[in-house]
Amino acid sequence: MINCHYRLHSPKRIGIDFVEEQETENTVVVRPVYLSICAADERYYQGKRDPKVLAKKLPMSLIHEAVGIVLKDPKGEFEVGTKVVMIPNTPIEHNEIIKENYLRSSKFRASGFDGFMQTVVMMDRDRIIPYHKVEDRIAVLLELMSVTMNAIEHFNQYSHLKKQTLGIWGCGSVGYVTALILKKIFPNARIVVFGTNLNKLHYFQFADATYLVNDVPEDLTVDHAFECVGGTGAESAINQMIDIINPQGSIALMGVSEELVGINTRMVLEKGITLLGNSRSSYEDFDAAIKFLENYPETHEYFEKIISEELVIHNIGDMTKAFDADITNDFKTIMKWEV
Repeated sequence: MINCHYRLHSPKRIGIDFVEEQETENTVVVRPVYLSICAADERYYQGKRDPKVLAKKLPMSLIHEAVGIVLKDPKGEFEVGTKVVMIPNTPIEHNEIIKENYLRSSKFRASGFDGFMQTVVMMDRDRIIPYHKVEDRIAVLLELMSVTMNAIEHFNQYSHLKKQTLGIWGCGSVGYVTALILKKIFPNARIVVFGTNLNKLHYFQFADATYLVNDVPEDLTVDHAFECVGGTGAESAINQMIDIINPQGSIALMGVSEELVGINTRMVLEKGITLLGNSRSSYEDFDAAIKFLENYPETHEYFEKIISEELVIHNIGDMTKAFDADITNDFKTIMKWEV
């Protein structure tokens, strides 16, 4: 079949490419319904990646956060009309020790091959999971939630048992989702959020405390920390965590930085701190995120608060408006896909 891929050809220039795609017995045809713009998509769109990276990866369809409905399944395992979340990580091998999202051979949509900005998407059947009792505009946040689920799994595996106070650095979407999920999974823990934007910190009403990073009490400590900053702010955030964290605590690193980050390794050694690297997510993490939404329906209204703007997309002009609007939005920009 001929499919329309809406690809970024160069920074801020999206075009339509008609692609002939082969349907196989393992392919499920999915029509996107909602897409969510991520900071990684925005870096490509704005041309803020290394020119060599852009030259290698473009043209490419953006977006790795999306939900849709099944249009066709040759095996009949998924009924037509079934709502599904689409998993961007695409492994090509199995490893008994290394998770699929850390295998160097795995592909990731909107980072080397086409993302979900398409008329329909040909999905391998093990890359979609049905969801129920969740609004589509909330379900589109499942990829973001799955990243937190991956980090929490890692955290549970390697951190010590004392989890009285958990600190989250970062007041953006990743920090918000991570703090909210931690609040439910560790109900007896004190959740403390550190950020640089007072207006954004006001959204964290479920947290036990919030602080601007330049106004933290001198006697405040945390048992473990989650870094959700990334970018140029990651260095100061990580070093503040190292200063504040109790000995032998763990720091879950979740923010992506384009440049090298300098940290106080001397104090990492003196305190016996464990640094946990986290990136992307697996099928199991998406499944855990869906179960979270099903088990904690009261969180849906909190997730909805970080949808800063919803735009209906009919054409390339609407796509451009969405990416431009996202730059000034505090949290998530989502697209209702009607192309």
